[in-house]
Order: sequence, then structure tokens, then C-alpha cells
Amino acid sequence: MLKLLHRMRRREWTMAAVCAALILGQIYCDLTLPDYMSDLTVLIKTPGSTMSDILHTGLEMLGCTLASAVLCVICGYLTARVAAGLGFSLREAVFHKVADFGQQEMMAFSVPSLINRTTNDITQIQTLAAMGLQILIKSPIMAVWAVIKIVNKSWTLSAITAGFVVALLAMMVTIIVVVVPRFRRVQKLMDQINLVARENLTGIRVVRAYNAEAYQNEKFAQKNTTLMKTQLFNQRTFAFLMPGVTLAMNALSLVIYWVGAYIVNAVPAVDAALRLDTFSNIVVFGTYATYVIMSIMMMMMIIMLVPAAQVSAQRVNQILDTDAVLREGDRTDAPETGTVEFRDVSFRYPSSGKNILDHISFQAKRGETVAFIGATGSGKTTLVSLIARFYDATEGEVLVDGVNVKEYAFDALYDRLGYVTQKAVLFSGDIRSNVLFGESQGDASDEAVRRALDLAQATEFVEKLPEGIQAPIAEGGANVSGGQKQRLSIARALARKPEILVFDDRSG
Repeated sequence: MLKLLHRMRRREWTMAAVCAALILGQIYCDLTLPDYMSDLTVLIKTPGSTMSDILHTGLEMLGCTLASAVLCVICGYLTARVAAGLGFSLREAVFHKVADFGQQEMMAFSVPSLINRTTNDITQIQTLAAMGLQILIKSPIMAVWAVIKIVNKSWTLSAITAGFVVALLAMMVTIIVVVVPRFRRVQKLMDQINLVARENLTGIRVVRAYNAEAYQNEKFAQKNTTLMKTQLFNQRTFAFLMPGVTLAMNALSLVIYWVGAYIVNAVPAVDAALRLDTFSNIVVFGTYATYVIMSIMMMMMIIMLVPAAQVSAQRVNQILDTDAVLREGDRTDAPETGTVEFRDVSFRYPSSGKNILDHISFQAKRGETVAFIGATGSGKTTLVSLIARFYDATEGEVLVDGVNVKEYAFDALYDRLGYVTQKAVLFSGDIRSNVLFGESQGDASDEAVRRALDLAQATEFVEKLPEGIQAPIAEGGANVSGGQKQRLSIARALARKPEILVFDDRSG
């Protein structure tokens, strides 16, 4: 968790520091109130006290309360800004990191898990920061400060308070030890539910065509039931916290005043001043002891969030600490134009012990068309993926324009390629934005879009749309047919005006 805090920007650190200073001021105001209560008790019980003295002390007490409230409001505002800034920084860092991942890293984490870590896990961390910045600073300082205030007033009552505090801390530690492992399980179950839901939504047509709704429902129900039972156990365990703390706080107040009554009665009745001072100390002690328990109660509230946030922080750190296997080179120039060559290339996937491609060698020169024909699963997609460097060859070399693809900077390599994937992928927006997607050497004008659509034989259906090239495209191209998606994907590759066009499987 602490490792992620280093990603906060300077202004968030500044606001956090100001918030910490305000919290100290708030603690000072809160812990000054019992002293005013003691003064009021003495003034009320002392013969000869005037109403003006009592009102003056009461107004000071009211002013201290208002000051504490104002500091609390300002601190709450700053804390919200700090938490929002932390969430922004983490999402930005995770998004940029995932964007640099290759196929190997994507397979290792899985898409549903990455989505869950980018959304739910970072939200857990942000929630903890929003609530914890104040409480994690305020509660321990207030507890220690209150203990210092009361430790010399009565050793008997101090020992009683210490016993209650130790019992509460023991309960807190026990619950944490029991619950934390199950929070890790909850996050993994969330990934699995996300996976099942994503598969079902993506393949909804196949599910319906094969009457597999009941099977999919059963898969989801199993994961969902397991998650429910795990979360119920966690919440039931946490349910002991607040009632336990409330019981301890009330019981402590009762014991303090009960024992305090004996202490006051032990003072000789003839010594009225000493008896009044002892009574005042008991009242103040009870208030400070309540502050100690309240501090522990505040820590309990945060502890309910800490296990889930800690697990989430570990999952986010796994992404940020993962180094991409594919490292880009620094070369941008090339001695040739529009050539592709494989020199004795072999390839196997990291999880496989057997080569998918064995000793492949060929050369495609500028202006030539090379086609690879084979049965499904024969390695055609794998072969063209090596050109775009989605993977690196296990053995041999893949050259584009006479240079090993490993030596290119990524931008320099991709600027040379127009790649049409086997599964057409469109993005939400309109036809124009999809055709001109990304940076390229091509013109960004409407005429260039129409020219690319014409070459991809997509002009006919685009012109029938009322908005033409401004026609909206839903997420994933859900509002166009499969063939139309494929033609728009081809148009996108052609609009780049690349040196080399790569069509995967049925794309051409």
C-alpha cells in the first residue's frame, strides 16, 4: 500500500501535509474540552462563583467546539481531493502499463482480471485513502494524547482502562488474522465472476443458438454462491467489531464511575475542596477514557476496509511491477522499403513445450503478394503476428525492410505496417474516427477516408447510411454486420498508407 502512495502528485502530498496539520489542531481542540468541563464543574460547585465566570468558560468551550468543526470540514474536503488524486494517478499508471503489455502479459493476467484491477481494486484503495487519511492520523494520536492526560490522575482507573484497551486490540488482531486470507479469495472470485459474465455477454448468440442458457446460469451461480458465502463470513466476522467496541465503551464508563464513586467516598467529608477536586478528576478521566475507546472505534472502522484495500494494492502492484517481455529498440531507419523476410524462424508459445512454427524461411519484396494457406490451427495467425511483433521468434530472425523487428522502436515498426486482424475490432465513435484510428503517415481528410473505404469496397453500404462517414459505431461495432466490420478494418489499414499490408486469415 505504501508503495502506491509514491505515485501521488506533489499537490496531493501538499494537501495531505496540510490535512495532517489541521488534524493536530482538531485533536487539540477536542482534548481541551474535558478541561473546560472540569473548570465548569469546579465553578458550579464553588461558592461565590459568578454567572459571568460560568458563561465565559462556556463560551470558550463553545468556541473550541466550533473551531474543531471548521477544521474537520476543511480536512474532509482536502482528504477527498487527495483520495481522488491518488485514484486518478493509479488508474493512469495502470492503463499506461497495460497498454505496453504484450500478448504474453495479457494471457498471464487475463482481460477480466485486468479490468477488475483497474476499476474495483483502485476504487477500494481510493475509499481507504478517503476515510483513512483522517482516521489513521487522528485516532492513534488522540489515543496516546488522551492516555498522557489521564495516566497521572488515577492509577486504578488507568489500569482498568488499559485492560479494556488490550482486550479490544486482541479482538481486533484476531479478526484481522481470520479475515485477511478470505479477502484475497474474494478478489479472485470477483475475477472469476467477471470472466463468466464477460464470456456470456460476448458469446450470447452462441449461448442462445445452442440452448446453453441453463449451463451458463449454473456456471455463474456456482461462482456467485461461493463469493456470497465468503463475503457473508467476512461481514459476520466484522459484525462483532462495532457491538464489541460499543459495549466496551459503555462498560468502561460504568466501571470508571462506579470505581470513581468509591474513590470520592474515600475522601473525608470535611475536606470539601479535595472531594470536589477528586470528583472533577473522575469526570475528566471518564471523558478522556471515552476518547481512548472512541479512537479505537475509529481504527476499527478503517480496519474493516484495510484487508480488502491491502489485497487490492497487492494486485495493482503486480501490474505496475510487471516488466513487458517485449523491449523496443531504438532504430527508426531501414535500408529497404516494403520487404518482409523470415530467416529460419521457429516459434513456441511460452506455455507450450512444442514449436508451432519450425524453420520458416521466405522473403516478400515490395509489390509482391505472399499468401499462406493451411488448415485451421496450422499457425497462420501466429506467423503474421511475428511480423507485427506481438511475439518474438523463439529462433531465427524476422526482418522488416531489412532490419530485425527487435531493433525497431515500436512506433517506427508500426508506421510501416497496416495490420488487419482475424477478428475485426471497431471502437465506439463514428466511421470516420475508426478509419483514421491512431497515428499514421496518411492524410486525415474526409477525402482520404472515402478513398480508403472505396479501396476496401465499403463505400456502398457507408453511402446508404444517413450520416455517411459520420455514422455512429457502437462499442465493438455491434451495430454493423461482420462483413461490414471487416471492410472497415481493411479501410483503416489502407488509410495509414503503410509500406506493408498484413491480412490475417479471412481478412483478405
